[in-house]
Amino acid sequence: MAMKKTNTYNQIILRGSMLCVMMFSALSCKKNILDPTIITSISDKSAFDTPDRILAQVNGLYSTMKSGQFYGGRLIIYNELRADEFIMNKPNIVTGQQTWSQSVNSGTSEVNGLWSAGYATINTVNTFLAGIELNKSKLSTTLYDNYSAEAKFIRALCYFALVQTYCQPYAKDQGASLGLPLRLLPETSSANNLLARSSVAQIYTQIISDLNAAEAGLPASYATASLNTTRASVNTAIALKTRVYLVMNRYADVITEAAKIVSDTAPYQATTGVASKMETNVATVFGGSYVGLEAMLSMPFTPTETPGTQNQLAYYFNISPGNGEFYLNASGIIADPVYATASTDARKGFVFTNTGQKWLSKYKVASTYSDYVPVIRYPEVLLNYAEALARAGDPVSMAKAVSLVSAVRTRSDPGYVFPSAGISTPDALIATIQTEKRIEFLGEGFRVPDLQRTLQTLPTKTAASGTAPAVAPAENKYIWPIPANETSINTLCVPNPS
Repeated sequence: MAMKKTNTYNQIILRGSMLCVMMFSALSCKKNILDPTIITSISDKSAFDTPDRILAQVNGLYSTMKSGQFYGGRLIIYNELRADEFIMNKPNIVTGQQTWSQSVNSGTSEVNGLWSAGYATINTVNTFLAGIELNKSKLSTTLYDNYSAEAKFIRALCYFALVQTYCQPYAKDQGASLGLPLRLLPETSSANNLLARSSVAQIYTQIISDLNAAEAGLPASYATASLNTTRASVNTAIALKTRVYLVMNRYADVITEAAKIVSDTAPYQATTGVASKMETNVATVFGGSYVGLEAMLSMPFTPTETPGTQNQLAYYFNISPGNGEFYLNASGIIADPVYATASTDARKGFVFTNTGQKWLSKYKVASTYSDYVPVIRYPEVLLNYAEALARAGDPVSMAKAVSLVSAVRTRSDPGYVFPSAGISTPDALIATIQTEKRIEFLGEGFRVPDLQRTLQTLPTKTAASGTAPAVAPAENKYIWPIPANETSINTLCVPNPS
């Protein structure tokens, strides 16, 4: 599906600033984002008139973030294509050929589309926060805190995606590199187009600030399992903090945050708020219900989504159903014994053979491509916790780390015991945990961020149609260029070296 290129940054901002109002044309005041029925348009003058209208705007924030160009699918796709788990089957510039081959430039469609969708969401959040502040008397204190916290959580999630994609890894120089234009106020005209890039460290400081505020204001849970999956609660914010702190190498903070939502002993689960835990069977997560306790945040889709907004994950990574754009790399993680014929690990059921190649079947919905998009699953928290403990290196921490990674493995393979050589030293245990993460989250967009946070080379890949070169951390194309649509309008935004 063709990805439209936004012509100017001003158009991006103006569109984003109006989305809080325009989203009412796609959302009922009395419905949540799982049922985006078109009913009416509400003018900006009355957008904050009632609690129902304000709630509709909150739902609109999530709907904006789940753009197919962003958390609705392409963010996962691009992070997978740049890594080494998938091989290009159908060379097509529209479906990520340049991303897979490491040859994007500042004018490439996906480079501009992801940035535009991210900043449109950020501006929608900023517009909402300004509006709710002026109308806080129309809400109870609890609802005001809840809705403001959700908006800040979404802003943090957006900045986190953008800083990881377009900026040098935090680990390179502890965040001293150029980051992003840090926009925290609503943009309704071209007056504030010009904004220089803050440092990577400043962007992460804002992300953590927003997540701390989110944790303080979010509810412990919602009224239904669907809402607990599709809206952020306290545990969602904490889970995301474990991911962010891991990227920042702040391992003690990962431990502190994870301990809030992971019980002291197995079976591991959250003991406050939403009772987050792993499903008994991993297939349940991708089996069509999508809203179990493991799914801490997912982007919901329905078969009636507007054409062009579908997540298309099955289209890219599956062939039956799907278009078979990218098959699994035989030299990637599927070479692990987990996927061998004799394996008893349930996760090998996500891999199947067709046309002589291996394909991923986590995403199964044909034509409408309305699988929910996973953003945060509980096993990630356990593995983040395990890695941070392994890096601490003391015997007590090591033992807990082994127990946590074993919990993830034995959920899918109950009789499995890790070889002693893989868990006896901190370095060996870290490698085991990272391998387990590759297995557990194959096709969910973690591979490139995990390579970059540890400053590893993006591996080479070979397809019948060509080869993608390895990309070392020192190379300019290790990160994406700042989009031409941004630098042509915001002349204070310094491009990345090309």
